[in-house]
Amino acid sequence: MPVNATYEYQLAEKEYQEASSISDKLKALQKMHAKVPKHKSSEKLVQWIKEKIKKYKGLAQKEKSTKKGSSFLSVKKEGAARVSIIGPTNTGKSTLLSRLTNAKPLISEVEFTTKFPEIGMMDYEGIKIQIVEIPAIIKKYNGTKHGLFFMSIIRESDLMVITLNKKDELELIKKELKSNDINKRFIIYDGDVETLKKDIWNNLGLIKVYTKQPGKSKDFPPIAMNRGSTIRDLGFEVHKDFVKKFDYARIWGASAKHDGSRVGLNHKLSDDDVVEFHTK
Repeated sequence: MPVNATYEYQLAEKEYQEASSISDKLKALQKMHAKVPKHKSSEKLVQWIKEKIKKYKGLAQKEKSTKKGSSFLSVKKEGAARVSIIGPTNTGKSTLLSRLTNAKPLISEVEFTTKFPEIGMMDYEGIKIQIVEIPAIIKKYNGTKHGLFFMSIIRESDLMVITLNKKDELELIKKELKSNDINKRFIIYDGDVETLKKDIWNNLGLIKVYTKQPGKSKDFPPIAMNRGSTIRDLGFEVHKDFVKKFDYARIWGASAKHDGSRVGLNHKLSDDDVVEFHTK
């Protein structure tokens, strides 16, 4: 961050860091360029922003040309989060997808069997998580027929699972991701599917929260919320009237002082909490 950075610049920088699409990254960078303080100590930063803008303009143009006539390739984001399975050819991506989800991709020892993204839904204790298998990563992936489009799916994912045959293959993956300015959290799959499921959940930054009605058991399935969410956030997620007419809530779980604790809208939730709303 530059010396004496304005609040507007900090907001633009935050937008850039959180943006998932090429167009949103580009818009945020252009805001950063407009708001960055122009003085000697920020010259390197200004140059960095200009280079990033140039790079993203190029990626946007390539993505636009790639998408022409390829609308059939679109992958709608569904579930509480999206996780991409990526890796070189013949590293078990399709097998892993079939073990994590109910998807039935073509599994073969023949290289480059997967030509297009394969999609499945993983059920983690009632929370649905979209898993997308990306066709094999190769050198100069952007130059392949749909490489830029496949990279856009990865960019819009919340987490990556990387499959490898050899450790040195990771450098190829990192290089191709870096060329697309993708810097996301990833897990390297080691063969243990049950552990992987837990690792996926723990790395998504989500919590499971249950609601219940007075005198009844907790409702199922739970609701996926961002880590750090409050009773107010949960109220809006369930029904806006719960916040408008809120009186108090009772809570059971890790965030409660004791089971059935009475809490307000600003109470911060923990994973597996059970919440009972009371309205006026």
